[in-house]
Amino acid sequence: MRSTSFSIPGIKKIIAIASGKGGVGKSTTTVNLALALASQNHRVGILDADIYGPNQPHMLGSTEKPVLRDNDHFEPVVRFGLQTMSMGYLVDSEDPMVWRGPMVVKALHQMLYFTAWDNLDYLLIDLPPGTGDVQLTLSQKTPLNAAIIVTTPQDVALLDARRGLVMFRKVNVPILGVIENMSVYHCEHCGHDAAIFGEGGAAKLCAEFDVPLLGKLPLALKIRAQADAGVPMVIAEPESDISQKYQEIARKIV
Repeated sequence: MRSTSFSIPGIKKIIAIASGKGGVGKSTTTVNLALALASQNHRVGILDADIYGPNQPHMLGSTEKPVLRDNDHFEPVVRFGLQTMSMGYLVDSEDPMVWRGPMVVKALHQMLYFTAWDNLDYLLIDLPPGTGDVQLTLSQKTPLNAAIIVTTPQDVALLDARRGLVMFRKVNVPILGVIENMSVYHCEHCGHDAAIFGEGGAAKLCAEFDVPLLGKLPLALKIRAQADAGVPMVIAEPESDISQKYQEIARKIV
């Protein structure tokens, strides 16, 4: 069981973004959702909880080092109006994190509790894949308000997404819903839509667990390219159809 009788200074709501499986676009989804929420006049932060492979600094185009305040708390790195913290800011991008589980959990705890978050409405925690030490410790010892599951339509991804849903249910973390990423590929040249990873997978998962399907995002070159360039889709092309899908999901989250 987890404790929700405490809170973290400077944060009103904490939402975990999980997938269970790697490679489903969870980190890209997290950063674009955070930017969509911020554009809707909310104060938003991101904690990059993937200690072994932090991606948020690259996606946000930032190599800034956090400033230590009073030898106690780090100031969050602010990018596009988002308050962010990641192990990627603290170590060289080419240095492997050869750490055992307890060290990873301790590092996550320090980033969460010793960052000087400034009056956030929402902190989105970008979880690593799986249902191991980091996910379980966070679920049990952090005042999570809710979790969102990101998956692709394919069966392999859905198997892991199901495990993530079950884990959060076991520790009494409410599930806001499921986001189906890479739902369909739209060819910009011929206009043909192709369900490369299958169809209807997230909808079946939502029906099984009685949770909402928050939205479906396409498999699009622009989403990947903009994230790699350090200027995510919602910032690079805010009026695009894809950005509007992120905005719609953000409104549902609120």
